[in-house]
Amino acid sequence: MDFLFPLLILALLVPMFFGIRKQKREAEKVASMQETLKVGDQVITTSGLYGTVVEVDDSSVDLEIAEDVVTTWLRQAIREVRNEETVAAETTEATDAPVEEAVDQTETRLTKD
Repeated sequence: MDFLFPLLILALLVPMFFGIRKQKREAEKVASMQETLKVGDQVITTSGLYGTVVEVDDSSVDLEIAEDVVTTWLRQAIREVRNEETVAAETTEATDAPVEEAVDQTETRLTKD
């Protein structure tokens, strides 16, 4: 009975320790990624916006989100850098099969309230 309380405390603290350690490691990984941003990187922001880095400052990044449309973001808003394999796979995946709609589907879509 004397060992029950220390075991309970240990059972609660060990998972918390490992969770904090993992979270700290992920935060360091994201911070290093944000520090190594360079012009030409294709990125995704925390809000899900896809863009290409056109200028990098100490605390902000300018992203081209469409042709001749440039927006300014904080470095902390960049969630991930997309590599060329991912970009190429998404591009071919999107253009593989054209989407066709039947006439009744079109009528349903256009006449819905």
